[in-house]
Formats: sequence, C-alpha cells, structure tokens
Amino acid sequence: MKRISIGTWAYSIGPYAACPVPFDEVVDRLAALGFQGIELGGFPPHPNPDDLPTREQRQAVTEKIRARGLEWSGLAANLWGEKLINTDDTSAYVSEFGRNVEFCTDLGIETIRVDTVQPPTIFSEVDEGTARARVVDAWRCCTRIAANAGVRVVWEFEPGFAFNKPSDIERIVDEVGHDNFSVMFDTCHAHMVAAVGARQPGERETLPGGALELAQRLRGKIGHIHLIDSDGTLHDDETSTHAPMGEGILDFTVLLPELAQSGVPHDWWTIDLCFWPDAWAVTERCKHEVDRLNTIYG
Repeated sequence: MKRISIGTWAYSIGPYAACPVPFDEVVDRLAALGFQGIELGGFPPHPNPDDLPTREQRQAVTEKIRARGLEWSGLAANLWGEKLINTDDTSAYVSEFGRNVEFCTDLGIETIRVDTVQPPTIFSEVDEGTARARVVDAWRCCTRIAANAGVRVVWEFEPGFAFNKPSDIERIVDEVGHDNFSVMFDTCHAHMVAAVGARQPGERETLPGGALELAQRLRGKIGHIHLIDSDGTLHDDETSTHAPMGEGILDFTVLLPELAQSGVPHDWWTIDLCFWPDAWAVTERCKHEVDRLNTIYG
C-alpha cells in the first residue's frame, strides 16, 4: 500500500493567498483525515528556509509533524525568484537550490522538486537550444549537490513552464543523465502535455496514448507521483487545472497499473489541489478516492 500525502501549497497560494490556512491547522487537519504525509510548499507563510534559519528550528517542525503521525514526502522549493533560462549565469539559481537542499536535510526531506521557472513564451527571447543547454547544465550541478546530501531531484513538467512537449521531457532527463535526477509525474500535467499539447510553442506535439503513453515512455525515469484529476482545461490560461479526484476525465484504472511499473524509489502518492478555489473543502473527498484506488492499485 502507498502512503498518501498532500501538498501544503493548496492552502497557501492562489485562492488562499489572501487568507492562507495556518501551517499548524493544516497539520492537525491532515492528521485527523488519516494522511500519512505532508509535501511542503517551502515558501511563506508555511515553513521555509528564510523564516527558519537554524537547524534547531527546522528539526522542531519535523518533530511537530511526527508527533501527529505524519512524515515529509517532499519539498516544493521556492526557486521562482531566480532566473534559469534567460541568463547565461545560473549560479544564483544553483546557490538557492543548494540552500533548499540544506533545508531538506535539516527537516529530513528526501525529495526536492524543480521546474524550468520561465514560461514557454521565453523562447521569444532565448532560442530553444541555448535554453535547453542552460537548464541541463544547471540541473547537472543541482543534481550533484543533492546527491551528495542524499536528496533526490524531480522535475515537474507542465504546460505553464518551458519544455512542455513529450520529446522535451525525455530529452532533458537523458541529457542531465544522472541516476539522482528524474521526473515528477503529475497526472493532470501529463494529460495536458501529452493529450492536449497545451501552451506548446511552435508545432503542437501530442501522443496518441496521451498520459498513459507518456508514462510508458518515461518508465524508469519517474521519481515522484502526484495524483489529481484533469478536466482538460487550463487554470487562468497558464497551468493545468487540478480538478479534484473524480471530477475530471482521467482513467486511473489504466494510469495506476502503469505507474506501478515506473520505478519510483519510494511509496508515496501525493494529492495536488494547487489553485483549486475551495481546496480545504474537497481535501477529505480526494483522500477517500485515493484511499479507494490505493486498495486496488497500491
């Protein structure tokens, strides 16, 4: 059986930005709902490297969640203030990444998430070859830093960020070329990338088998899984709509057996309700549906 976690950013950004749910309340609520873990959005107002500068402060947070029967499933690092593609000097990005790896080790988090930071429209400023080289070179550095600390790096591809075509995803993972670097397979992003081709620059590239075919192509290169439904739309014309489980069109009866063969090096499934307007209200329903799927495919 899989352990089930959920991303805390669902309760701190987007519709919740003006009135985020306090972290202690998130912890208590998720524990009461029977979650086994928390995936931390490492930015204010929830625990983050700036607000918790010492190892002792960070360990105290871990002790708090463990006292409620929870563990960390990963960290979504706050790297969006850095430049990755539209600069020939990515040292600031790599440095900030390293700071977040230290945050991971202090908390006891074993997986850190990255993305390409800039939107797919960035190719009007930087040609794709140069952009890809910058991303790959920076991520090679980051992966070595994380590997030395015992932290895995996973790339969350999605329509809202550059390199959102299936061939882009396969190529970049191969070019980074490190066992400690893999992709995060978010089911709604996979559908929007592989079946819809949302926000892809130039000629649209989709796969006949959609998200399932993409998972098959990435078998052995998937390091983390986010489970959430898709209704085939974009949120604010930017990123995939993270529809609550059961409110979309994804067929988890075919996706989950394939993802069981993906080679993920741990036993977490993470629910992601990012930008859902009433995430707090649908969390319990999503947990029940993932629990049901867990009894069949976990």
